[in-house]
Amino acid sequence: MLSRAGVPRHAIIRKLAGKDVSDVKEFLLVLLKLSKGVRVPLEFNTYTDRHRSKSVLVTMDRNEWYAPPQWYTRDDINGIWQIDPAVQTETSGNMRLNSDKEILNTVASADTQHEALNLGSPISPGCKETESVCLPSGNNETVALENDQSSLDGVEYKRRRFSEKNADHGSMMTSDDKGEVIELPVTDNSPVDANAEIDDVMPSMGSGASVPETILEAALAMFEVHIPPSAMLDGVQGQHFYGTGLVIHHSENLGLVAVDRNTVPIAVSDVMLSFSSYPVEIPAEVVFLHPVHNYALVAYNPESLGVAGAAALRAAVLLPETPLQRGESVHLVGLSRSLQVTSRKSIVTDPGAALNVRYSDCPRYRAMNMEVIELDTDFGRSFSGVLSDEFGRVKALWASFSTQVKYNAQSEHMQFVRGIPIHFICEVLDKIVKGNSGPSLLINGIRRSMPTLYILEAELYPTLLSKARSFGLSDNWILALAKKDPVRRQVLRVKGCLAGSKAEKVLEQGDMLLAIDGNPITCFQDIDSACNLVSVDDKTAELKFTVFRQGTELLVSVGLDARNGFETTRMMNWAGAIIQESHRAVRALGFLPENGHGVYINRWCHGSPAHRYGLYALQWIVEINGKAIPDLDTFVEVTRDLDHDAFVRVKTVHLNGKPRVLTLKQDLHYWPTWELCFDTGTATWHRTVIKAHMLGKLLSV
Repeated sequence: MLSRAGVPRHAIIRKLAGKDVSDVKEFLLVLLKLSKGVRVPLEFNTYTDRHRSKSVLVTMDRNEWYAPPQWYTRDDINGIWQIDPAVQTETSGNMRLNSDKEILNTVASADTQHEALNLGSPISPGCKETESVCLPSGNNETVALENDQSSLDGVEYKRRRFSEKNADHGSMMTSDDKGEVIELPVTDNSPVDANAEIDDVMPSMGSGASVPETILEAALAMFEVHIPPSAMLDGVQGQHFYGTGLVIHHSENLGLVAVDRNTVPIAVSDVMLSFSSYPVEIPAEVVFLHPVHNYALVAYNPESLGVAGAAALRAAVLLPETPLQRGESVHLVGLSRSLQVTSRKSIVTDPGAALNVRYSDCPRYRAMNMEVIELDTDFGRSFSGVLSDEFGRVKALWASFSTQVKYNAQSEHMQFVRGIPIHFICEVLDKIVKGNSGPSLLINGIRRSMPTLYILEAELYPTLLSKARSFGLSDNWILALAKKDPVRRQVLRVKGCLAGSKAEKVLEQGDMLLAIDGNPITCFQDIDSACNLVSVDDKTAELKFTVFRQGTELLVSVGLDARNGFETTRMMNWAGAIIQESHRAVRALGFLPENGHGVYINRWCHGSPAHRYGLYALQWIVEINGKAIPDLDTFVEVTRDLDHDAFVRVKTVHLNGKPRVLTLKQDLHYWPTWELCFDTGTATWHRTVIKAHMLGKLLSV
């Protein structure tokens, strides 16, 4: 919470929520009286600048990213720090403040003990949970002390900085080869006719502003995203991200904003929205993450804007039916960090460039199987926004993509920008607004059905027909594919299938996909269109492909995998290792351990048993004390029976397939076993302690 607000280590806190605090107990009394999600000012000094105070806004966590506050009291007789809860947890899960007398007695007892032993004031051991790195934050900024920018292969990147100086800003995490690792106007954004009356949506023109700038000012939002270091899932590369999003739906009880997944990479996020059209900052919740097309949908509550703020916002007019063409003139519109609307006129150079995002050393989300839009000029490779026509009608989201390249024998995280056709977003938006039969999610107090997507879980890439002819593709198919797409003249080939997918059982690497149900296909959009025609109620969803494999034409039925927009919704922290099911980026490597696939170690914490005994990330746990671990449920049951200070034999398999056996000693006193789960019923993340050792007793749930 303090790190998110920018409070460094060794800061001296003077005031919280307008109340003076002189010691830890006074700070805790004020802190525990604050409700979830509230934002209050905090005033502090630093020892390097002790004569000037600094003030920041602190946001109380709405979700249970961290354990409730605890008192640590040094026990020199037993050689440990005794842990006492500072609050009482009610059966409903809410924290209730202990009486002031109870808290003061606890602290006074600790003070008396330390004064008698002449050991000074009680302090917290300050164990670090995780470490962070200086990485690209969203689209155009890095929240770190240093950043280095240069250009390579037409992509702007920002180098990592591994510096002890960064530790002054809270818990940190690294990522290396061992895996060390933030009355309302109802505006329906549904697609409109391209010939709709522009005067109906055009506000009064500002001085010197272009038409697209004036119209889209009310629909642009600036994102500030913080990922808690205790739950950096799915290989996410940083903790702080910034970027520009587009309001695509705005009504009395629901607001939706579309943004790229380099700004909102995972669902475990604290999101704040700021708007150019109205000076307000409000919280938002991640409600949908597209597994393929690099965009996320974030919901906000229009009531939090107030009447004036809700009236100032307007959903953008979307044009999904009129795709961009080569040579077409568009307006690139976005926000600067000072929330100023900026635009320029550009020309589309390629409306259907095949996207190719490389694998990263630490598997994390990357877009695949999509065509993107390229422009002749833009605002640089870190400026995001939208592409619109001269009347401010949006045709594409100008989005930031994350990738990794090798530079001077080191891996560098980079980002670049391309256009995502708006019809990708409209397909999901219609299902959310109009309703569907997918899984439900509570949004602003209303339960809504979220879409279920059927996806061909295979990574594809285009090959020129001239190359395909050399592989033996017949002239008839060459002519048919060239007639279908006379501009690109290409065929799709299989680069690999996601491990555990239905496509893995049928398709092979190098297969050429020629047709679906006899209709020639030449691009990713052809496959997306076929997948969208599959009924949600179809339990045996599949597509009939004509495949060219090693000189032979085959007709095969390939099953589609059903995916929702939630992605990872559960994680465990065992012995300081952050453990989850294998996420999509891991499965995209094409390998999972046999006999149940195991559970994946995403990160590990410094000073933990996992660190001490070498249970690093980027590997699966497949056995505990000889018991097979096929999934996370089994892992919970097995580890629940393990005692404090017990030695545990762990068998792992690395991403490269190499097995390993090690022994680890549990420490449930300082490193209890807990899990974090997303509850769709309340739309919040809940933390549950599975087993801990406190006050000489084992606590198990």
